[in-house]
Amino acid sequence: MSELKKKSNGQLIECTMGYNINDIDKIAEFKTWTTKQKTDELLKIDCFMYCNLGKDSTNKEREQVQRNSKRIYTLIKKIDPPMGNAFLATIDKKE
Repeated sequence: MSELKKKSNGQLIECTMGYNINDIDKIAEFKTWTTKQKTDELLKIDCFMYCNLGKDSTNKEREQVQRNSKRIYTLIKKIDPPMGNAFLATIDKKE
């Protein structure tokens, strides 16, 4: 679902995704997707959010990404409890 656009030297210019943080509840409810497909897509969204943080990101932006990650991991817990519990345990250790 994602599309990468690169310069001729291989440098990434733009990455557009088919899904974003606003779609996570919808993804979790897909009936035709396997558990793996759902968790993979949710983790792609999570990864994309962290990859877009930079040294110029504000604390507020970082905190928002962390809150969104927790929402994603909670949804993963509903889809795949062992995996979701592992992600949530890791986040809780950091807090």
